[in-house]
Amino acid sequence: MSNHEAIYRSQAEQYEYMVGRQPELDEVIKSIRPATGLDVVDLGAGTGRMSRYLASEAASYTATDLSAAMLEVLQRKAETGGYGDRVRTVVADHRELPLADNSADLVVSGWSIGYLANAKQPEWQDNLARVMAETRRILRPDGTMIIFETLGTGVDEAVRLDFLAPYYEQLETRYRFEHRAIRMDYPFDSVEEAAQACGFFFGDWLAERIARRRWSVVPEHAGVWWRQDFEA
Repeated sequence: MSNHEAIYRSQAEQYEYMVGRQPELDEVIKSIRPATGLDVVDLGAGTGRMSRYLASEAASYTATDLSAAMLEVLQRKAETGGYGDRVRTVVADHRELPLADNSADLVVSGWSIGYLANAKQPEWQDNLARVMAETRRILRPDGTMIIFETLGTGVDEAVRLDFLAPYYEQLETRYRFEHRAIRMDYPFDSVEEAAQACGFFFGDWLAERIARRRWSVVPEHAGVWWRQDFEA
């Protein structure tokens, strides 16, 4: 099993190479709430999976992450892409954001909150409640939150993994988020490249499955959860 914390600290460039193969999320975000002219906060922004669209369209874009190394890749990518001056990066925990009250119109988070809110964490419900409370605090009264999480990598159909299912249920029942499934497949030039690029992050089991199934396009199912007017 790969150590994701170590990867985020010291293999950010390799991680970016993998996730950079996935489709953009612009249209999904636009279908819920376009970022144009908004103050946007990206929780667990990583290497900037959503940064190009958000920073280019928003009035302000703040990217937070626990890993300074990931944010450094995001900033370099933004500078290369010509939108570096529109990006603010902050090393921060989702549960204690160094951001002002009522300072955001849109909060997005991709494949990040689940690290705190999965059932393998003894205090996962408290962690989730704290993330939600912080999100409410920084959002304005008409604010929107959008969350992306996995519904299975290297599987034929979307699935709620056992350790994440309670978190998703809380989003839908306690916090009243709407949701739907999307595809986020990883296309590569060869089976060998796919196995190497995905195996380092997901583990040998996926590399072996990719080789066995002869996948140059690795299937990835994801879910998007959102709530408009996200108040208490």
